[in-house]
Amino acid sequence: MNVTRHTDANFTAQLDRAAGGSSLFDPLVDERTRTIVDAVRKRGDAALTEFTAKFDGAKLAPSEFAVSTAEFMNASLVADGPLRAAVEEAHENIATFARKSVRKPWQCKNSHGAAVGEKFDPFQRVGIYIPGGTAPLVSTALMTVTLAQVAGCPEIVVCTPPGADGTVNPALLFAARLAGATEIYKVGGAQAVAALALGTKTIRAVQKVFGPGNAYVVAAKRQLFGRLAVDLLPGPSEVLVLADDSANPKFVAADLLAQAEHGSGHERVWLVTTSGKLLKAVEKEIVRQLAKLSRKAYVEKALDANGWLIHAEDLDSALALVNRFAPEHCEVMTAHARDVAQRIVTSGAIFLGDYSPTVLGDYVAGPSHELPTGGGGLSFAGLTVDQFQRRTSVVEYGKGALKQALAAVQKFAQTEGLDAHGRSATIRVDK
Repeated sequence: MNVTRHTDANFTAQLDRAAGGSSLFDPLVDERTRTIVDAVRKRGDAALTEFTAKFDGAKLAPSEFAVSTAEFMNASLVADGPLRAAVEEAHENIATFARKSVRKPWQCKNSHGAAVGEKFDPFQRVGIYIPGGTAPLVSTALMTVTLAQVAGCPEIVVCTPPGADGTVNPALLFAARLAGATEIYKVGGAQAVAALALGTKTIRAVQKVFGPGNAYVVAAKRQLFGRLAVDLLPGPSEVLVLADDSANPKFVAADLLAQAEHGSGHERVWLVTTSGKLLKAVEKEIVRQLAKLSRKAYVEKALDANGWLIHAEDLDSALALVNRFAPEHCEVMTAHARDVAQRIVTSGAIFLGDYSPTVLGDYVAGPSHELPTGGGGLSFAGLTVDQFQRRTSVVEYGKGALKQALAAVQKFAQTEGLDAHGRSATIRVDK
């Protein structure tokens, strides 16, 4: 862990390091991703087969990309009672939360007496990327596919990397199917995003791509934006704990370690505290708890690179740091946590009090855990169900309303030198 205090002579420089550049904008990753995307564009399924063997160690023919009915049935059979219960509980909470955010059509009268409004339609075919690798993210299947299901998307296409044996984790399959996936393909990485965007003989193109992933997945989404829509660019996980001397150091340490264990080594964790005593206690707790973790090597890599314990001078300074870092997850373990949280305006998600660890948001609370990282919270919000809906404005004028608007229309057309614009309105009411 890196430690810095407001009394240090190099405190400002250390904060610049802690705010650090995001791993999402690596020129080498961009170059490699562009090569992968171009290969899929030119060679389609053949490129997918090549990259699946190269990156995942699985030798799959295009006819084997799609998860079969037999594989779905097997996933259902091996899902034990506790797993089923956990998946169903999380799915219910996520769906309930999502239904509250579904956008509804509306209409009103404007100043001319015309009817104006909006309608919202689900995207007809969406693609969702679900990471696999060292930790198949069963929860991500629920946190993404469920929203597409609630929005009413008729075709929900999932891509996820296979293991070296050419199979997908059965728990992930079970969760994705229960949440509403209509197609699942054993294709991962930037090549999966390229296939979803460009289409191949086996995988038809979609309208919009969703889901988190590694640096190559995110780079592919960024490079293909415009050819299709994307949700956001979520990278390696982050958590910031804002704490005062009332916080429990055991809880703080446990939450920092939890978000550092994903495995990329680019995860970022921060403690920002007004208490020097708490900082020291958390530092000791991290050492004690780390020794017992099964993914200790992954955690240590992330903590050495991007783990920070920061002693701020006061709460105002601490809050300024929180809003500067724009963390994916922000836990507030202070007195009057609700009031303090009102001053946090850049975090992807906020967790209040000692008994709201980030893991609840990761798995079961209800809001999607796909959130902005790498400072993206300054500009972006997390994944919500309305991102699966297309907005269309609707305008309906009658002859009387058109007459009311005519003077303004003619003036705009005259000012802009677009006489055909003006005539397209006047022709309807000229005698």
